Amino acid sequence: MASRTRVFASFITLSIFAIACSRQAAPSSPSAAEQTKVDSATADGSTLKVTPPSPVSPVNDQQVSDTPTLTVGPSTPKFSSGPLPLQYRFEIFNEAGVKAQDSGPVNGTAFKITAVLDFKKRYTWHARAEYLGAAGPWSSTASFISPEGGYIRGNEVFDPLTNGKTVGEALGPTTFIPGKGIRLEDFSAFVRYQIPVTITAGEFSMEIEGLRANAAGNKSKVFGAQQGTGDFITDPFRMDIQYRGSGGSPPNAITYRVLYGSATKLSLRYEPDTGTRFASVYNLDPGTTYYWRAAWGSGEFRVTVKQGGINGTPIYDVGVPTPNGTYNPQPMMAYLGAPVGRSGAESASIAGAVYRNVWISARPRP
Repeated sequence: MASRTRVFASFITLSIFAIACSRQAAPSSPSAAEQTKVDSATADGSTLKVTPPSPVSPVNDQQVSDTPTLTVGPSTPKFSSGPLPLQYRFEIFNEAGVKAQDSGPVNGTAFKITAVLDFKKRYTWHARAEYLGAAGPWSSTASFISPEGGYIRGNEVFDPLTNGKTVGEALGPTTFIPGKGIRLEDFSAFVRYQIPVTITAGEFSMEIEGLRANAAGNKSKVFGAQQGTGDFITDPFRMDIQYRGSGGSPPNAITYRVLYGSATKLSLRYEPDTGTRFASVYNLDPGTTYYWRAAWGSGEFRVTVKQGGINGTPIYDVGVPTPNGTYNPQPMMAYLGAPVGRSGAESASIAGAVYRNVWISARPRP
């Protein structure tokens, strides 16, 4: 009897142990991200199981006319069935093989170079995908030829201004700042470009530093254009882009006025209304780069300002319809700042403004 009791007790103990073991959770399969990452570098130095990205543009020693945006085709995880939030790193090298810029991890498959490039030189670049500190293999090496410097050709102007010279005319007191551009030293200074072929639809854009809130002036001019070289204020094709000074109405307002053939006909005058102007007050910082762009054609005139440069954050984007007339100055003169007109120094250039990467063209900035 005692023997049967011991056998039965042993059976019960083993049964309980088996049930307990069966209730333990089975090991989970590794996630897609865990499958994609590896613990140690492979032969090519990568630590992320993805394909290399493929260079798209610029490649094959392409000649670029402006600082290029590097673009790649995306990497693909080798073992994951789902997408991963990959970031990409771009490296750019000069002719001597010295690294000119490392983008750091960026979201997306494109990166606009922000380093100052030497003119008309061969640069190479590559890119790789990254995820949570792990890095995939580098792409194949691509190449491009940097911009040749400034030029005026037909209906197009490119003027980097960072190389100590301009393709336009610098008038009044100006100073070239290496790597930064040209600085207008007082209200009488400006840069003038004569456009051989009038741009009836296009854009005028540049990067600017040195703009400050509460500066001297009234309807102070950031940039503009006109017909010929007569009085700027009364010109029938005046393009007048403003950042108003301390005497403005209101001070520190961004606004503009453009005339499509007459200095007196209101039907050919285009500008934001008073309410928009009073709602467009910005305390700009002289140490910050701002990208300014005016675009006209297709029934609209529009001014855009971005904080932080060409790829910065838009802070002003105001367009007005232009149903009457055509912007058609003959000959066309374009300005950084503006000449002193009959309104005097209070409505002329902004002292201390530094300009670079000027683009005036019938086509969008590349």
